Amino acid sequence: MGTTTAICRVAEPEPGHRGRPEYPAPLPGDAGAPRALGGQRGSSIYDVARAAGVAPSTVSRAFSRPGRVNARTAERIFAAARGVGYRSGVLHGPTGQRTRSLAVVAADVTNPFDSEIIRGAHQAAGESGYTILLSHTREDAHFERDWTERELCAVEGVLLTGSRMSHNAIRMLAKQRPVVLLNRRVPEVPSVITDNARGMRRAVEHLAGLGHQTVTYVAGPEASWADGTRWVALIEACHELDLRFRRVGPCNTPTVHAGLDIAQEVLAQKPSAVIAYNDVMAIGVIKGMRRAGVQVPDDVSVIGFDNIALAEIVDPELTTVAAPLRAMGIIGVKNLLAAIGGATPNREPIVLPVKLAVRGSTGRRRRNDISPAWGTTKLSGSVSTWTG
Repeated sequence: MGTTTAICRVAEPEPGHRGRPEYPAPLPGDAGAPRALGGQRGSSIYDVARAAGVAPSTVSRAFSRPGRVNARTAERIFAAARGVGYRSGVLHGPTGQRTRSLAVVAADVTNPFDSEIIRGAHQAAGESGYTILLSHTREDAHFERDWTERELCAVEGVLLTGSRMSHNAIRMLAKQRPVVLLNRRVPEVPSVITDNARGMRRAVEHLAGLGHQTVTYVAGPEASWADGTRWVALIEACHELDLRFRRVGPCNTPTVHAGLDIAQEVLAQKPSAVIAYNDVMAIGVIKGMRRAGVQVPDDVSVIGFDNIALAEIVDPELTTVAAPLRAMGIIGVKNLLAAIGGATPNREPIVLPVKLAVRGSTGRRRRNDISPAWGTTKLSGSVSTWTG
Protein backbone atom coordinates (compact mmCIF):
# COMPACT_ATOMS: atom_id res chain seq x y z
CA MET A 1 0.00 0.00 0.00
CA GLY A 2 1.35 3.41 -0.93
CA THR A 3 1.67 6.41 1.34
CA THR A 4 0.59 9.95 0.78
CA THR A 5 1.30 13.38 2.15
CA ALA A 6 -1.09 16.27 2.34
CA ILE A 7 0.87 19.31 1.22
CA CYS A 8 -0.63 22.71 1.94
CA ARG A 9 1.08 24.96 -0.58
CA VAL A 10 -0.84 28.18 -0.19
CA ALA A 11 -1.45 30.66 2.58
CA GLU A 12 -5.07 31.38 3.38
CA PRO A 13 -6.45 34.77 2.31
CA GLU A 14 -6.56 37.54 4.84
CA PRO A 15 -9.80 37.88 6.85
CA GLY A 16 -12.27 40.01 4.95
CA HIS A 17 -10.39 39.47 1.66
CA ARG A 18 -12.74 39.41 -1.34
CA GLY A 19 -10.46 39.91 -4.32
CA ARG A 20 -7.51 38.07 -5.74
CA PRO A 21 -4.80 37.23 -3.19
CA GLU A 22 -1.73 39.36 -2.74
CA TYR A 23 1.72 37.80 -2.67
CA PRO A 24 4.99 39.15 -1.34
CA ALA A 25 7.50 40.80 -3.63
CA PRO A 26 9.97 38.52 -5.49
CA LEU A 27 13.11 37.54 -3.67
CA PRO A 28 16.51 38.86 -4.80
CA GLY A 29 17.89 36.82 -7.66
CA ASP A 30 14.46 35.95 -9.05
CA ALA A 31 14.98 38.31 -12.00
CA GLY A 32 11.47 39.56 -11.50
CA ALA A 33 9.89 36.32 -12.69
CA PRO A 34 6.49 35.63 -11.16
CA ARG A 35 6.37 32.49 -9.08
CA ALA A 36 3.13 30.65 -8.53
CA LEU A 37 2.46 30.25 -4.83
CA GLY A 38 5.14 31.75 -2.71
CA GLY A 39 6.46 34.55 -4.91
CA GLN A 40 4.68 37.57 -6.32
CA ARG A 41 1.21 37.23 -7.77
CA GLY A 42 1.32 34.30 -10.22
CA SER A 43 -0.05 34.54 -13.73
CA SER A 44 -3.15 32.68 -14.88
CA ILE A 45 -4.30 31.36 -18.23
CA TYR A 46 -6.17 34.64 -18.68
CA ASP A 47 -2.86 36.54 -18.60
CA VAL A 48 -1.40 34.08 -21.13
CA ALA A 49 -4.46 34.48 -23.37
CA ARG A 50 -4.11 38.26 -23.43
CA ALA A 51 -0.39 38.06 -24.21
CA ALA A 52 -0.89 35.51 -27.01
CA GLY A 53 -4.00 37.15 -28.44
CA VAL A 54 -6.17 34.05 -28.10
CA ALA A 55 -9.13 32.93 -26.02
CA PRO A 56 -8.55 31.41 -22.54
CA SER A 57 -10.12 28.17 -23.78
CA THR A 58 -7.44 27.96 -26.49
CA VAL A 59 -4.73 28.32 -23.85
CA SER A 60 -6.43 25.59 -21.86
CA ARG A 61 -6.41 23.22 -24.85
CA ALA A 62 -2.80 24.02 -25.70
CA PHE A 63 -1.63 22.75 -22.31
CA SER A 64 -4.13 19.95 -21.69
CA ARG A 65 -4.77 18.70 -25.25
CA PRO A 66 -1.94 20.04 -27.44
CA GLY A 67 -2.98 17.94 -30.43
CA ARG A 68 -6.15 20.00 -30.76
CA VAL A 69 -4.33 23.32 -31.26
CA ASN A 70 -2.50 24.47 -34.39
CA ALA A 71 1.25 23.99 -33.88
CA ARG A 72 2.10 27.62 -34.68
CA THR A 73 -0.62 28.87 -32.31
CA ALA A 74 0.54 26.49 -29.59
CA GLU A 75 4.12 27.71 -29.89
CA ARG A 76 2.92 31.32 -29.57
CA ILE A 77 0.94 30.37 -26.45
CA PHE A 78 3.93 28.62 -24.83
CA ALA A 79 6.15 31.61 -25.57
CA ALA A 80 3.54 33.95 -24.07
CA ALA A 81 3.30 31.71 -21.01
CA ARG A 82 7.05 31.94 -20.48
CA GLY A 83 6.89 35.69 -21.05
CA VAL A 84 4.27 36.33 -18.36
CA GLY A 85 5.79 33.81 -15.95
CA TYR A 86 2.95 31.30 -16.03
CA ARG A 87 4.26 28.50 -13.79
CA SER A 88 7.76 29.89 -14.31
CA GLY A 89 10.44 27.25 -13.83
CA VAL A 90 7.88 24.43 -13.94
CA LEU A 91 5.87 24.72 -17.11
CA HIS A 92 7.75 25.11 -20.39
CA GLY A 93 5.38 23.45 -22.79
CA PRO A 94 2.57 20.91 -22.97
CA THR A 95 2.41 18.65 -19.97
CA GLY A 96 1.41 15.02 -20.07
CA GLN A 97 3.74 13.66 -17.42
CA ARG A 98 2.40 11.69 -14.47
CA THR A 99 2.82 13.72 -11.30
CA ARG A 100 0.88 11.25 -9.11
CA SER A 101 -0.59 14.24 -7.29
CA LEU A 102 -4.17 15.41 -6.81
CA ALA A 103 -5.42 18.86 -5.84
CA VAL A 104 -7.95 18.82 -2.99
CA VAL A 105 -9.60 22.24 -2.72
CA ALA A 106 -11.59 22.83 0.49
CA ALA A 107 -13.63 25.87 1.46
CA ASP A 108 -12.53 25.68 5.12
CA VAL A 109 -10.09 23.05 6.38
CA THR A 110 -10.82 24.12 9.97
CA ASN A 111 -14.44 23.01 9.58
CA PRO A 112 -14.86 19.39 10.78
CA PHE A 113 -17.07 18.80 7.72
CA ASP A 114 -14.16 19.42 5.36
CA SER A 115 -11.60 17.73 7.58
CA GLU A 116 -13.52 14.43 7.53
CA ILE A 117 -13.78 14.56 3.73
CA ILE A 118 -10.05 15.32 3.50
CA ARG A 119 -9.27 12.30 5.69
CA GLY A 120 -11.20 10.09 3.30
CA ALA A 121 -9.53 11.63 0.27
CA HIS A 122 -6.11 11.23 1.89
CA GLN A 123 -6.81 7.55 2.57
CA ALA A 124 -8.00 6.77 -0.97
CA ALA A 125 -5.15 8.70 -2.59
CA GLY A 126 -2.55 6.93 -0.44
CA GLU A 127 -3.92 3.50 -1.32
CA SER A 128 -3.26 4.31 -4.98
CA GLY A 129 0.17 5.87 -4.40
CA TYR A 130 -0.91 9.49 -4.88
CA THR A 131 -0.13 12.59 -2.86
CA ILE A 132 -2.59 15.43 -2.34
CA LEU A 133 -1.99 19.16 -2.58
CA LEU A 134 -4.39 20.82 -0.17
CA SER A 135 -5.88 24.31 -0.46
CA HIS A 136 -7.81 26.24 2.20
CA THR A 137 -9.82 28.92 0.38
CA ARG A 138 -11.89 30.34 3.27
CA GLU A 139 -15.09 30.52 1.22
CA ASP A 140 -13.43 32.87 -1.32
CA ALA A 141 -14.34 31.99 -4.93
CA HIS A 142 -11.66 34.26 -6.48
CA PHE A 143 -8.92 32.82 -4.33
CA GLU A 144 -10.15 29.30 -5.06
CA ARG A 145 -9.98 29.81 -8.81
CA ASP A 146 -6.62 31.54 -8.65
CA TRP A 147 -5.00 28.78 -6.59
CA THR A 148 -6.47 25.95 -8.65
CA GLU A 149 -5.39 27.52 -11.95
CA ARG A 150 -1.82 27.80 -10.69
CA GLU A 151 -1.66 24.20 -9.53
CA LEU A 152 -3.10 22.54 -12.62
CA CYS A 153 0.23 21.62 -14.17
CA ALA A 154 1.37 20.01 -10.89
CA VAL A 155 -1.59 17.64 -10.54
CA GLU A 156 -3.38 15.01 -12.57
CA GLY A 157 -6.86 15.83 -11.26
CA VAL A 158 -8.83 18.15 -9.00
CA LEU A 159 -11.25 17.36 -6.17
CA LEU A 160 -13.41 20.38 -5.32
CA THR A 161 -15.14 20.26 -1.93
CA GLY A 162 -18.16 22.56 -1.68
CA SER A 163 -16.71 24.84 -4.34
CA ARG A 164 -17.81 28.48 -4.31
CA MET A 165 -16.72 29.08 -7.91
CA SER A 166 -19.23 29.77 -10.67
CA HIS A 167 -20.52 27.00 -12.92
CA ASN A 168 -18.51 28.43 -15.82
CA ALA A 169 -15.25 28.54 -13.86
CA ILE A 170 -15.71 24.91 -12.82
CA ARG A 171 -16.48 23.84 -16.39
CA MET A 172 -13.32 25.63 -17.53
CA LEU A 173 -11.26 23.61 -15.05
CA ALA A 174 -12.95 20.40 -16.15
CA LYS A 175 -11.76 21.06 -19.72
CA GLN A 176 -8.15 21.17 -18.50
CA ARG A 177 -7.99 18.34 -15.97
CA PRO A 178 -10.33 15.65 -14.64
CA VAL A 179 -12.51 17.24 -11.95
CA VAL A 180 -14.85 15.70 -9.38
CA LEU A 181 -17.15 17.88 -7.27
CA LEU A 182 -18.14 17.07 -3.71
CA ASN A 183 -21.24 18.57 -2.08
CA ARG A 184 -22.01 20.54 -5.25
CA ARG A 185 -23.77 19.78 -8.50
CA VAL A 186 -22.82 21.32 -11.86
CA PRO A 187 -24.34 19.88 -15.04
CA GLU A 188 -21.89 17.77 -17.05
CA VAL A 189 -19.28 17.68 -14.27
CA PRO A 190 -18.97 14.46 -12.20
CA SER A 191 -20.06 14.93 -8.58
CA VAL A 192 -20.68 13.13 -5.30
CA ILE A 193 -23.40 14.61 -3.10
CA THR A 194 -25.48 13.64 -0.10
CA ASP A 195 -29.25 13.37 -0.22
CA ASN A 196 -29.90 16.85 1.17
CA ALA A 197 -33.58 16.85 0.30
CA ARG A 198 -34.28 13.58 2.11
CA GLY A 199 -32.24 14.70 5.11
CA MET A 200 -34.17 17.95 5.45
CA ARG A 201 -37.44 16.10 5.04
CA ARG A 202 -36.52 13.74 7.90
CA ALA A 203 -35.58 16.69 10.11
CA VAL A 204 -38.88 18.49 9.50
CA GLU A 205 -40.87 15.28 9.99
CA HIS A 206 -39.11 14.73 13.31
CA LEU A 207 -40.03 18.22 14.51
CA ALA A 208 -43.62 17.88 13.35
CA GLY A 209 -43.87 14.59 15.23
CA LEU A 210 -42.78 16.37 18.40
CA GLY A 211 -45.60 18.90 18.02
CA HIS A 212 -43.59 21.82 16.68
CA GLN A 213 -45.42 24.30 14.47
CA THR A 214 -42.79 26.98 13.76
CA VAL A 215 -39.31 26.40 12.30
CA THR A 216 -36.52 28.89 11.63
CA TYR A 217 -33.79 27.94 9.16
CA VAL A 218 -30.33 29.43 9.81
CA ALA A 219 -28.86 29.76 6.33
CA GLY A 220 -25.26 29.14 5.29
CA PRO A 221 -23.16 30.81 2.56
CA GLU A 222 -24.98 32.46 -0.34
CA ALA A 223 -22.78 30.61 -2.85
CA SER A 224 -23.43 27.20 -1.26
CA TRP A 225 -25.31 24.77 -3.50
CA ALA A 226 -26.12 22.60 -0.45
CA ASP A 227 -27.64 25.55 1.39
CA GLY A 228 -29.99 26.33 -1.48
CA THR A 229 -30.99 22.69 -1.80
CA ARG A 230 -31.76 22.41 1.91
CA TRP A 231 -33.80 25.60 1.98
CA VAL A 232 -35.97 24.46 -0.94
CA ALA A 233 -36.46 21.06 0.71
CA LEU A 234 -37.46 22.73 4.00
CA ILE A 235 -40.06 24.88 2.22
CA GLU A 236 -41.57 21.85 0.52
CA ALA A 237 -41.64 19.76 3.71
CA CYS A 238 -43.15 22.55 5.81
CA HIS A 239 -45.88 23.13 3.24
CA GLU A 240 -46.73 19.44 3.17
CA LEU A 241 -46.74 19.10 6.97
CA ASP A 242 -48.48 22.44 7.62
CA LEU A 243 -45.62 24.03 9.58
CA ARG A 244 -44.77 27.73 9.53
CA PHE A 245 -41.22 28.64 8.64
CA ARG A 246 -38.78 31.52 8.35
CA ARG A 247 -35.16 32.00 7.35
CA VAL A 248 -32.32 34.05 8.85
CA GLY A 249 -28.96 34.69 7.27
CA PRO A 250 -27.10 34.05 5.10
CA CYS A 251 -23.95 33.34 7.11
CA ASN A 252 -21.13 33.38 4.56
CA THR A 253 -18.64 32.00 7.06
CA PRO A 254 -20.61 29.14 8.64
CA THR A 255 -18.81 28.77 11.97
CA VAL A 256 -19.68 28.47 15.66
CA HIS A 257 -19.16 32.22 15.99
CA ALA A 258 -21.60 32.86 13.14
CA GLY A 259 -24.23 30.77 14.91
CA LEU A 260 -23.57 32.58 18.18
CA ASP A 261 -23.83 35.99 16.51
CA ILE A 262 -27.14 35.21 14.82
CA ALA A 263 -28.79 33.61 17.86
CA GLN A 264 -30.47 36.85 18.92
CA GLU A 265 -32.01 37.27 15.48
CA VAL A 266 -33.31 33.71 15.71
CA LEU A 267 -34.76 34.30 19.18
CA ALA A 268 -36.49 37.48 18.02
CA GLN A 269 -38.72 35.27 15.88
CA LYS A 270 -39.58 33.04 18.85
CA PRO A 271 -39.59 29.74 16.95
CA SER A 272 -40.22 26.47 18.71
CA ALA A 273 -37.55 24.78 16.54
CA VAL A 274 -34.42 25.71 14.59
CA ILE A 275 -32.62 23.90 11.76
CA ALA A 276 -29.11 25.18 11.03
CA TYR A 277 -27.11 24.89 7.80
CA ASN A 278 -24.47 22.80 9.56
CA ASP A 279 -23.54 21.41 12.96
CA VAL A 280 -21.03 24.08 13.95
CA MET A 281 -23.59 26.83 13.37
CA ALA A 282 -26.18 24.84 15.33
CA ILE A 283 -23.71 24.59 18.23
CA GLY A 284 -23.20 28.37 18.09
CA VAL A 285 -26.97 28.95 18.11
CA ILE A 286 -27.35 26.72 21.18
CA LYS A 287 -24.58 28.64 22.93
CA GLY A 288 -26.23 31.96 22.10
CA MET A 289 -29.57 30.75 23.38
CA ARG A 290 -28.02 29.56 26.61
CA ARG A 291 -26.49 33.01 27.14
CA ALA A 292 -29.97 34.50 26.65
CA GLY A 293 -31.43 32.15 29.25
CA VAL A 294 -33.25 30.00 26.69
CA GLN A 295 -33.05 26.27 27.28
CA VAL A 296 -32.50 23.65 24.57
CA PRO A 297 -34.61 21.58 24.07
CA ASP A 298 -37.06 22.75 26.77
CA ASP A 299 -37.75 26.09 25.08
CA VAL A 300 -36.40 25.52 21.57
CA SER A 301 -35.33 22.38 19.68
CA VAL A 302 -32.24 22.62 17.46
CA ILE A 303 -31.11 20.40 14.56
CA GLY A 304 -27.84 20.57 12.60
CA PHE A 305 -26.44 18.96 9.47
CA ASP A 306 -23.39 16.68 8.88
CA ASN A 307 -22.95 14.74 12.17
CA ILE A 308 -19.44 15.92 12.94
CA ALA A 309 -17.66 14.53 16.02
CA LEU A 310 -18.54 17.63 18.08
CA ALA A 311 -22.24 16.79 17.76
CA GLU A 312 -21.85 14.10 20.42
CA ILE A 313 -19.61 16.20 22.67
CA VAL A 314 -21.73 19.31 23.17
CA ASP A 315 -24.40 19.54 25.86
CA PRO A 316 -27.09 18.75 24.96
CA GLU A 317 -25.89 16.34 22.30
CA LEU A 318 -26.96 17.59 18.90
CA THR A 319 -29.69 16.04 16.79
CA THR A 320 -28.35 16.17 13.24
CA VAL A 321 -28.68 14.89 9.71
CA ALA A 322 -25.79 12.43 9.50
CA ALA A 323 -23.82 12.35 6.24
CA PRO A 324 -21.07 9.85 5.30
CA LEU A 325 -18.36 12.50 5.02
CA ARG A 326 -15.28 10.28 4.98
CA ALA A 327 -16.95 7.98 2.45
CA MET A 328 -17.62 11.02 0.28
CA GLY A 329 -13.89 11.81 0.20
CA ILE A 330 -12.99 8.20 -0.60
CA ILE A 331 -15.57 7.87 -3.36
CA GLY A 332 -14.62 11.26 -4.81
CA VAL A 333 -10.95 10.31 -5.12
CA LYS A 334 -11.71 6.87 -6.54
CA ASN A 335 -13.89 8.42 -9.23
CA LEU A 336 -11.26 11.05 -9.93
CA LEU A 337 -8.57 8.39 -10.36
CA ALA A 338 -10.86 6.42 -12.65
CA ALA A 339 -11.30 9.52 -14.84
CA ILE A 340 -7.54 10.09 -14.87
CA GLY A 341 -7.14 6.49 -16.00
CA GLY A 342 -9.40 7.11 -18.99
CA ALA A 343 -12.78 5.93 -17.70
CA THR A 344 -15.82 7.77 -19.00
CA PRO A 345 -17.12 9.79 -16.06
CA ASN A 346 -20.72 9.47 -14.91
CA ARG A 347 -22.40 12.81 -15.61
CA GLU A 348 -25.18 12.12 -13.14
CA PRO A 349 -24.25 12.75 -9.49
CA ILE A 350 -23.54 9.91 -7.11
CA VAL A 351 -26.02 10.45 -4.25
CA LEU A 352 -25.02 9.15 -0.82
CA PRO A 353 -27.72 8.30 1.74
CA VAL A 354 -28.24 10.25 4.97
CA LYS A 355 -30.05 9.54 8.21
CA LEU A 356 -31.34 11.54 11.13
CA ALA A 357 -29.35 11.02 14.34
CA VAL A 358 -31.78 11.93 17.13
CA ARG A 359 -30.11 13.18 20.31
CA GLY A 360 -30.79 15.55 23.18
CA SER A 361 -31.18 18.90 21.39
CA THR A 362 -34.72 18.14 20.23
CA GLY A 363 -37.77 17.52 22.40
CA ARG A 364 -41.53 17.75 22.47
CA ARG A 365 -42.94 21.25 22.14
CA ARG A 366 -44.02 22.63 25.51
CA ARG A 367 -47.70 23.50 25.69
CA ASN A 368 -47.40 26.07 28.50
CA ASP A 369 -46.55 28.96 26.23
CA ILE A 370 -45.12 31.38 28.82
CA SER A 371 -41.33 31.44 28.65
CA PRO A 372 -39.59 33.22 31.57
CA ALA A 373 -36.48 33.68 29.43
CA TRP A 374 -38.33 35.61 26.76
CA GLY A 375 -40.86 37.28 29.01
CA THR A 376 -43.54 36.96 26.34
CA THR A 377 -45.87 34.38 24.96
CA LYS A 378 -44.63 32.24 22.14
CA LEU A 379 -46.04 32.42 18.63
CA SER A 380 -49.70 31.66 18.13
CA GLY A 381 -51.35 30.56 14.93
CA SER A 382 -52.43 34.12 14.19
CA VAL A 383 -48.92 35.57 13.76
CA SER A 384 -48.74 36.79 10.18
CA THR A 385 -44.98 37.19 9.89
CA TRP A 386 -44.49 33.45 9.44
CA THR A 387 -44.69 31.71 6.09
CA GLY A 388 -46.63 28.52 5.66
